[in-house]
Amino acid sequence: MSTDYLDEDTAMQLIPLGMDGMTIEDLVTIARQGASVKLTQGSEKRILASRKLVDQWVKQEKAVYGVTTGFGALSDVSISKKDTGRLQKNILMSHAAGVGEPFDDEVVRAIMALRIKDLARGHSGIRLETVCCLMDLLNKGVCPVVPQKGSVGASGDLAPLAHLALVLLGMGEAFYENKRISGARAMKECGIAPLQLEAAEGLALVNGTQVMTALGGLAVYDAVRLAKLTDIAAAMSLEVLLGSRTEFDSRIHQIRPHAGQITAADNMDRIVHDSEIISSHRDCNRIQDAYTLRCSPQVHGASRDAIAHARRVIEIEMNASTNNPLIFAESGDFLLGGNFHGQPVALALDFLGIAISELANISERRIERLVNPKLSGLPAFLVKDGGLNSGFMIAQYTAAALVSENKVLSHPASVDSIPTSANKEDHVSMGTIAARKCRDIVKNAENVIAIELLCGAQAMDLFTNLKPGKGSMAAYGAIRKAVAHLETDRILAADIAVMRELMQNDRLLNAVEAEVGNLK
Repeated sequence: MSTDYLDEDTAMQLIPLGMDGMTIEDLVTIARQGASVKLTQGSEKRILASRKLVDQWVKQEKAVYGVTTGFGALSDVSISKKDTGRLQKNILMSHAAGVGEPFDDEVVRAIMALRIKDLARGHSGIRLETVCCLMDLLNKGVCPVVPQKGSVGASGDLAPLAHLALVLLGMGEAFYENKRISGARAMKECGIAPLQLEAAEGLALVNGTQVMTALGGLAVYDAVRLAKLTDIAAAMSLEVLLGSRTEFDSRIHQIRPHAGQITAADNMDRIVHDSEIISSHRDCNRIQDAYTLRCSPQVHGASRDAIAHARRVIEIEMNASTNNPLIFAESGDFLLGGNFHGQPVALALDFLGIAISELANISERRIERLVNPKLSGLPAFLVKDGGLNSGFMIAQYTAAALVSENKVLSHPASVDSIPTSANKEDHVSMGTIAARKCRDIVKNAENVIAIELLCGAQAMDLFTNLKPGKGSMAAYGAIRKAVAHLETDRILAADIAVMRELMQNDRLLNAVEAEVGNLK
């Protein structure tokens, strides 16, 4: 979906949400850059058509799950016409049972955008004014307080979505203009009237996979960038460790044609192109490089393929209908099913977490080679006056701690299931746990790669008479503009934070790509 839409009043990007076409880039633009959203005309028509059916069924007192009946194990309890509105309010209050620290604003904005996107497909039976109210909250910068824990990832992300939806009723809590305030006050301050829910609406607001999908979308976006940065870090490390460029030769990878492997090798080959450092030891006695250098295209490539798979799954889920019941206005009926079950997302994000853990694992082993003089031939811990100075010794400890933590986090959440709702919901995905873990793994891996880049730049300072490859030189220059050479010991946490910012704001990546072309 193109994001080339501007709101004339706010001069901000305005992203239309309709039946299909939403991308992870759209999601990030909304979540992190504050873009607004609007419904397409087709979406408004679909929402109105399905709502007309709900009103008709309520009038007829037809038995429709969650509309004129209770929920879950209570689905055999009929609800009278006069109580249908109260039922919807009750579902939000009773399901708002989450605990733990709240999600940060970018995650909540992503959740809200995806919930609107699902409702825009017209299969939920919600009123148009309710969708517009949720859209107003997002566009005016209101972020409901949504506790992170409490979803088992089936029947949708019930607890967190209930907390989100409470604010529409003037209940719950929200962050607004950097203040944590009541939902009622947030609605009043941004000029939105609280809603009175009608039949089917409470269920429509909580029944879906938007929490795990929002977390997954942000994690995938960051993982795509991190894979490129890991190629840059590995290429720099290979140069200063006097590795060979042979392992990037395309002939090796064409006869084992995994797409990610071919891409990683091509990226690193372009980064080290024209390296005087590599050329200087062409006739040395070393037969082969260590696996962390020689097998870097294979390892990075496998993780790349996992990222690509996760992206496909997440973008399908972003453009899917995950309610129950599902209303089909064109045929005038509804179907009960299980599209709220988060298994596709859970498996993909467990896989993604493992893949990103491996990028960090191999990076940490390269860091060890860089700081260990017996393996590198460089000064111990990359600093002069070793003993008086510890250099990057403890930075490697930090990397080791992070990759060890990632190994724990990489245990799949999706292999677990605990029955809920009196055994009516007897298999659940734990997809939101998988998503939360995956996001933590990506953040840990970013710090590990940041440390490798710092070590690579520090080692490159020693090669004063030889130029590195074009891409390595560009990366080195970008790093040195922000972080000075470590002459004597200083607080490294600040350097790591600056390096991480260079990675996240794309300055490092842009500098390299300006020299070698876009990294794939």
